[in-house]
Amino acid sequence: MKNYVLKKYGKPHVLKIENTPEPIPASEEVRVKIHRIGLNYAEVQSRKGLYGWAPKLPYTLGMEAVGTVDLIGESVKSRKVGEKVIVGCQYGTYAEKIVIPEKQALTPIITFSDDENAAFGVNYLTAWVALMKIARLDPRDTVLIHAAAGGVGTAAVQIAKNYGCHVIGTASKEKKIKMLKDLGIGMAINYEEEDFEKFIRQKLKGGVDVVLEVVGGNVFKKSMNLLNPFGRTVVVGFASLNLNKFNPLSWFRTWKDIPRSKVNQLAESSTGLGATHLGYLLKDESLLNEAWDELVSFTVEHRIKPIIGHRFDFIDLPKAHKLMESRNSYGKIIITLPTS
Repeated sequence: MKNYVLKKYGKPHVLKIENTPEPIPASEEVRVKIHRIGLNYAEVQSRKGLYGWAPKLPYTLGMEAVGTVDLIGESVKSRKVGEKVIVGCQYGTYAEKIVIPEKQALTPIITFSDDENAAFGVNYLTAWVALMKIARLDPRDTVLIHAAAGGVGTAAVQIAKNYGCHVIGTASKEKKIKMLKDLGIGMAINYEEEDFEKFIRQKLKGGVDVVLEVVGGNVFKKSMNLLNPFGRTVVVGFASLNLNKFNPLSWFRTWKDIPRSKVNQLAESSTGLGATHLGYLLKDESLLNEAWDELVSFTVEHRIKPIIGHRFDFIDLPKAHKLMESRNSYGKIIITLPTS
């Protein structure tokens, strides 16, 4: 079968297709023939060697996909050959086939296309856990979502808006701002043209109740300054991370930009700071299943659909990485594999 084995860190061109033997599932595993892959920014960071949850080289990138079960282990009970499933895992979906534990083969949403199911798992569960489980969203909240035109951002916008919150989103470029306005959010801010902290204070005559933070650096600091009393910031990413192990100056910049706060500062403002990473929740199956079931019910009830921004063929996956890293993408990037 064909897959992308990452053997060294670097720019998108280090992603190269190789032919490897098809994996065979163990007793409690299933093998999935992949139809669609959903890209995540964490995979860009992994390719560059900057993602702490990634395994050691060499390995196949990719955290989510949609496909059909084509082989099962002898002890598998909940899945059958021919079933379509959503795949969620630490790595391995940049391939024609993947073997995963039975519990990591999730039931797709029946009203979604393959593209939409491939765009759903990681982004929407990340947004759900951040907003509903950690920030404990209230319908009266004003919610600030950074990188709101991206995969996690659009998911968070849809969840917060459908929950009844007043939503503010930041993004670059007018195309992304228009997309946010089309989603019906209360305020869309082009951070390349406006200082979002000053803009929000002028428009709201105050601050915000919840921030979904994915950038770090000054964006994080300004966001913390914007919190009203009892406000909560939840960190789900660190897009400004740009460490170069051969450049000592980048070590200091990276350390300086890592989101952090002091307890006495939080106490003085009566605000909270939280963070989440789905990968570390995988070990708590019941907790993750509960969040997943809640998310799916909410999604179906409110008729939410993932925003698909770009599609690439499997052979062009490095180009998809290049686009995502350029920050010119919007919505979810989907990779298509032949289904025959």
